[in-house]
Amino acid sequence: MSLLFDSFWRAVAYCLHPRVIGLSLLPLVLLILAAGGLGYFFWDDAVNGVFLWLESSEWLAGFTRWLQDMGMAGLKNALAPLLIIFAVTPLLVIVVLLIVALLMTPALVNLVGRRRFPALERRHGASFLRGALWSVGSILLAVVALVVSLPLWLIPPLILLLPPLIWGWLTYRVMTFDALADHASADERRRVFRGHRSSLLLMGIATGYLGAAPSVVWASGWFFAAAFPILIPVAIWIYTLVFAFSSLWFTHYCLAALEQLRQAEHAAAEVPAFVEPQLLP
Repeated sequence: MSLLFDSFWRAVAYCLHPRVIGLSLLPLVLLILAAGGLGYFFWDDAVNGVFLWLESSEWLAGFTRWLQDMGMAGLKNALAPLLIIFAVTPLLVIVVLLIVALLMTPALVNLVGRRRFPALERRHGASFLRGALWSVGSILLAVVALVVSLPLWLIPPLILLLPPLIWGWLTYRVMTFDALADHASADERRRVFRGHRSSLLLMGIATGYLGAAPSVVWASGWFFAAAFPILIPVAIWIYTLVFAFSSLWFTHYCLAALEQLRQAEHAAAEVPAFVEPQLLP
């Protein structure tokens, strides 16, 4: 348990590191560049296309007439840009966060390994391809578990327990693998998984609940359309910061557990074997 809390506070402290702060701001920079590039090349055509679609749709035409009758005719012109923003932003966010996840985890593992565990040997127990297959397989299993458990969500207590438990299991599998991929051998990785499964699962569930915080901001952006351009970048930044903290927490824990495992093996190898004395004839 001491290892759990020690790694937690170290992860919190590392979130103040300039490199971690820079990585947490990376998705905002990528989002602005992507949105600016798409807007420069496709904005006018997209707005005109959506506006024509709105005019040709019978029920949407009735909706615009209702806006005019209510004295809100100006919203008609803003409807097409808002629809484009609402449709494109989630896709941009998903792509940006996937890119950041691929860049951030190795960078954070290297940061912790270089600063706290410089003497820990890197045995490269998993390749990038194997890590990708492990992540994809874990995600598919989590999706299956979510789909199978959907009927149970109708039971009030279970809806608060099952999704965090499933996502916690997914988080602990993926982040533990990524944290140990470079430093541990395949056998060491399996031993850390087995020896610390309960603590790692608890960490996964805790970070799963933390990951719900950006969703509240995201939902607010949908209800308060005027604040959408501000709230959504804030949600992305919070999500990235939570991801960075989770990755740091698992990295500190797993590398410390790996170091303890090797120290125990080294100490056991230095203990001289007991030789049974032989009786003289």
